[in-house]
Amino acid sequence: MAAISIWMLALALLGVAGVLTGHYPSGGPRVGILILCSVFAAAGLGLIRMRRWGWALTLGAVFLCMCFGCYSLFRFRQGQWVVMAVINLIFFLYLVRPEVTGRLR
Repeated sequence: MAAISIWMLALALLGVAGVLTGHYPSGGPRVGILILCSVFAAAGLGLIRMRRWGWALTLGAVFLCMCFGCYSLFRFRQGQWVVMAVINLIFFLYLVRPEVTGRLR
């Protein structure tokens, strides 16, 4: 679970770095990305503290990242998204196991 938490925090940091360096258009997209990054950071911190809300946020975040990776792969033919989709699929399948949900507070 620590690896998944680090993954979520790394995704949040990458998004914030992208906003700060100007890789995203100004205005609404930047605000949306910053909100999404704060949700990713909260999910990572909640999961590392073994909280059920952190687990739920992380589960939703990895599912959405997996869906976005598949969308980018099939819609825009960007092959590098296969790695992101597979990693998020592995994390999703790990998080839904009964042994994992039983350890949460």
